[in-house]
Order: sequence, then C-alpha cells, then structure tokens
Amino acid sequence: MSVVTLTKDNFESEVLQSNKPVLVDFWASWCGPCKMVSPLVDEIAEEHDEVKVGKINVDEESELAQQFQIMSIPTLLVFKDGEIAQRQVGAVPKEKIVALFA
Repeated sequence: MSVVTLTKDNFESEVLQSNKPVLVDFWASWCGPCKMVSPLVDEIAEEHDEVKVGKINVDEESELAQQFQIMSIPTLLVFKDGEIAQRQVGAVPKEKIVALFA
C-alpha cells in the first residue's frame, strides 16, 4: 500500500475514520532525522497491509502539528479507532516503528 499524504482536509477521513491502525509520520524537508526515518516508513507501507501509513509535512500543515502537540520531529503517531494509541519521537530503527502498531 502506498503512503498517503495527509492534510487537514483529508485527515478525518483517512485517519480518524480508518478501520485499521494508521501510522502517521510528522516530518519536514529540512529535518535530517526525518530523512533517515522516511524511507523506513515507506518500506513499512509496502510491507504491512494491516496498517495505513500517512505523512504530514509540518511546514505545510502547521494546524495538524499544533493539534497533536508536535514539538520535535520526526514524530510518529499510531491512531487506532480515531485515538492516539502510540507516540514515538525521534529517529528509531524500523523494528521499533513496526512494534508501535504490531
């Protein structure tokens, strides 16, 4: 499954109303650790059909970043049934990201 680009316009339908867990990557183009995590998130999207994967550019979607109190990036959130189930701040190995929703 491909990564969904999330915006304030599609966030509710893609994340909050999703019938499966959603891994959301908050990132920015100027963020070094984000560049390390991004390919891992892309791989997870391809390898794990049981989870939806989305990315939010915090520079373009500052409202969403504020709404979820994103203070540092990358921040990964896992939503289940419209609620935040897991939060991971900073660059971590792929196994740790998968463990968030497994």
